[in-house]
Amino acid sequence: MSFHYKLGVLCAAMALSSVSFAQTHDVKPERIRGDIVSFKGDLLTVHRKSGDTVAIHVQPNIGVSAFKPARLADARVGSYVGTPALTGSDGKLTATSLIVFPEAARGTAEGHFAYDFGPNSTMTNANVVSMVTGATGQELHLSYKGGSSTVTVPKNVPVVTPVPASKTDLMAGKKMFAVVTAGAKGVYEAQVLFVEKDGMAPQF
Repeated sequence: MSFHYKLGVLCAAMALSSVSFAQTHDVKPERIRGDIVSFKGDLLTVHRKSGDTVAIHVQPNIGVSAFKPARLADARVGSYVGTPALTGSDGKLTATSLIVFPEAARGTAEGHFAYDFGPNSTMTNANVVSMVTGATGQELHLSYKGGSSTVTVPKNVPVVTPVPASKTDLMAGKKMFAVVTAGAKGVYEAQVLFVEKDGMAPQF
């Protein structure tokens, strides 16, 4: 397995947890989602979903990742997965997407924490310990350091697995997702970067 592939899948797991990044760097990261306006030199300009346009500095050592389609059946007992989810009024978690990580990313950013899809959103990176197949999807029983949770994954949600991409994929009009920190003069510093590739846009 190549160094760049390992880097890509590890970045994928890191992107799902600003918590672990903050613990090691003593900074507060931010997630940016939007459409690429341009990428010139080392400056990525992005029109955010919130409506404004921001600049992101992309250092030479920052890897770029993407996703390819996977199947719900790929999430087997023993798999390491990541899933953003919404908490219903009954307290149950329903996934909005599912990321099936390769073995190289096992244990990275492990845990269950609040996410920014809304006040009732969470992210869980964990091992699948058991599952129940229902009429509407899979109920995954997940275990992570310090706890466990159960997430229902509907049949119609996107299921993906991470793959390496490159800076040449940072083209105008492509959708992107980044974990960034505040930089000088209002320019963000990219820490983790995902881009749409082959029609597959980041879903988290």
